[in-house]
Amino acid sequence: MMNIVREFGYILVTPCKNEEKSLPELAKSIINQTITPKLWLIVNDNSTDNSAEILSNLETKYSWINVVTSEGTKRDLSFHYAKVVSEGLSLALEISSIEKISFEYIGLIDADMVLEEKFFEKIIKRFEKDPHLGIASGSTAYFEANKLVTEKGRGNLPIGGLRVWRQECFIETGGFPISYSADSVSNVLAVLRGWDTKKFEDIVGIQTRRTGSAEGLWKGYRTKGESDYYRDYHPIYILFKFVKYSLIPPFYIGIAYMEGYINGVIKIRKKIDIPEVRNYYREKHLEVGRYYAGKFKFKL
Repeated sequence: MMNIVREFGYILVTPCKNEEKSLPELAKSIINQTITPKLWLIVNDNSTDNSAEILSNLETKYSWINVVTSEGTKRDLSFHYAKVVSEGLSLALEISSIEKISFEYIGLIDADMVLEEKFFEKIIKRFEKDPHLGIASGSTAYFEANKLVTEKGRGNLPIGGLRVWRQECFIETGGFPISYSADSVSNVLAVLRGWDTKKFEDIVGIQTRRTGSAEGLWKGYRTKGESDYYRDYHPIYILFKFVKYSLIPPFYIGIAYMEGYINGVIKIRKKIDIPEVRNYYREKHLEVGRYYAGKFKFKL
């Protein structure tokens, strides 16, 4: 089986913004993969720490590592992040075409991840077993009080900076969308085109900080609220999420989430301009709302 998996190649993209602390461990975990990428494109988002020096050393040492610099701004998990990733993935495809690099899979790994050494070997095996699988991700874990905790939530949906696309699915869905929660929108586009998506609990990436904490948890969850407004989540579903977050320590994240949603209503106003995605979210959340409406006997 090992020989079969090694025949299949992948390219990889990583966005990087001031990650001098996490980059060495990430690089070590990629370099030590049982199947290394044919191309690893790292997008330095105009870092102001020592990230550029670390990346330069990696690029010099490994011919399959390419580093490019984008027009950086302050750290931003919404549209700017999506733009950096989208442009990085497009450039990786362009480089692969020019250099005649053949590949079947495209990976996106954030710079604050550390992967188990068989991460890509395991996930490619899952793709090869299921020809309908279009997007897959591993599961994230992080250290809290010296204890490794698996991040909860999102059910079986592939997560953002720990994902792999089948090349055919990536192209068919138009690449990485520039949107709030672009990873979620990408999942929806794959489902709408008949692809399966999955998150594998037994394939792990250790995150050096909890999701959203790069900007601070308050700002991270406020961005989630803005994102859910932008993607046209049903208000009933917003209330359910507010309650859920309010019951999770630290309990203030529920308030941060609701502040973000209200900010979307008052300031952002614009919503995602992909009708099929908006309709998908609306129908899905109306189904959830109707279920709970029946359960608690109120009208929706």
